[in-house]
Amino acid sequence: MNKLRHKLPIRYLLVFWLFVLSAVAFLDRTNISVAGVQIGREFAIPNTRLGWVFSAFLIGYAAFQVPAGLMAGWLGPRRVLTLGVLWWGVFTVLTTVVSPRLGSAVLVLALVRFALGAGEAMMYPATSQFVERWFPIQERGRANGIIFAGVGIGSGLTPPLVTVLILHYGWRASFWFSALIGAFAGAVWYLAARDTPEQHPLVGEAELSLIQQGREAANDSPADKHPRSGDKREVPWATILHSKEVFALTASYFAFGYVAWIYFAWFYIYLSQVRGLDLKTSAVYSMLPFIAMTLGCLLGGVASDWLTRRYGLRLGRCLLPGISLGLTAVLLVAGSQARQAVTASLILACGAGVLYVAQSGFWAATADISGEHTGVVSGIMNMGAQVGGACTASLTPLIAARIGWEMSFVAAALLSVLGGLAWLIVDPTRSIVASPQPMSPGGTGH
Repeated sequence: MNKLRHKLPIRYLLVFWLFVLSAVAFLDRTNISVAGVQIGREFAIPNTRLGWVFSAFLIGYAAFQVPAGLMAGWLGPRRVLTLGVLWWGVFTVLTTVVSPRLGSAVLVLALVRFALGAGEAMMYPATSQFVERWFPIQERGRANGIIFAGVGIGSGLTPPLVTVLILHYGWRASFWFSALIGAFAGAVWYLAARDTPEQHPLVGEAELSLIQQGREAANDSPADKHPRSGDKREVPWATILHSKEVFALTASYFAFGYVAWIYFAWFYIYLSQVRGLDLKTSAVYSMLPFIAMTLGCLLGGVASDWLTRRYGLRLGRCLLPGISLGLTAVLLVAGSQARQAVTASLILACGAGVLYVAQSGFWAATADISGEHTGVVSGIMNMGAQVGGACTASLTPLIAARIGWEMSFVAAALLSVLGGLAWLIVDPTRSIVASPQPMSPGGTGH
């Protein structure tokens, strides 16, 4: 057993299952982009109105980021993620219940997707809180890279998997499948996980000591001050909301989310309707960006930790995101102007991969600056990304309809450049929280 623990630390076994949950989350949210062609026909709605349904998910997702972060801090990532996965399953299934014969079917569909987004909001604030509690500062980039690699895997497997299910059983069957997979993954997480390493019976002394020392270095506070699940601490709202780091990270993540959701919401439809690929071919080529995202997440996480160890926290966390967002802009423009569908798919896929090199930097930086309030701060940052995603879900087809699909990609490229420049403001060495004191049992915070 000791040998197994040495080879496979518990924190990495659990972060692997967060990778699985991340993949399930994106299976649940991107299946509608593949089913969108069939849904649009069945409900007799154009892309612009389908974009409202996509945006409804993201509005719900954005609106509940901060509450989700608070829940992750108070209830712990174990219970919050289990609740979240069950919630996703219920509203994924309810999507299939909406009938096109309803007079306000599009509105009902949008409300269901809004509720699904509210539930999925629990995912990444909770994982960010988990990483802050379970990983020393020198491993947080890698841990976040593993978690967000699930984004690429989940989104990459969605097109071929959902396409097969749609062709054989209809689009509703794919949603039922997604819900059942999520229920299984959530049950495993609840049984295997604990909120802190101190609570886990399988964490050895050596691993626990490594985690605690790494947390002390990051938080500048004794390990015994690290709260257990259920302990409440005052949230320093004024400090958080006046932090230039929080503002810059949120603004940059807005741009990141805007670009990313072109791939999640519209890439499959773009290949089918604009590039003229059939259903099966579109499913194959639409996998490419998500394979690239997976590789980008893993590479970016490892590189971020390596740069941090070699050159310090600020350069290690900030260099990769700034460069990758700038390079993404170049690839978006080049890909949209390519004449051949295959060439365009490859270049745009590279853009997605380069974009996701930045991913772990965002989440590691929030943990670096905010300690036990990581759930709240990462929720604020992630809210920016989802507002950006909601904008692209609706604006992309609107811009495409009026001035062409190329301009949709150019608009995303301009935002990507601005997002990269925002990292010049970020300094991960500046902690925005100075050893907060526990709240009294009846306290409510600010």
